[in-house]
Amino acid sequence: VYSLDGLLVFGLLLVCTCAYLRKVPRLKAWLLSEKRGVWGVFYKAAVIGTRLHVAVAVSCILMAFYVLVVK
Repeated sequence: VYSLDGLLVFGLLLVCTCAYLRKVPRLKAWLLSEKRGVWGVFYKAAVIGTRLHVAVAVSCILMAFYVLVVK
């Protein structure tokens, strides 16, 4: 997380994980019910992941290529 590429990987993983957890009913009610505060970050990440799923998927593929080949 101390570099820009580490921060981008962390952000992408957070968005992808929260979007996946939003599909699980019990976890959605427990983890993603708050829209403010610290738990609101997870809710907002889940919303970004579900609404921009194509852009997030392309970003994950590009970041995987960067980490595996370039770096």
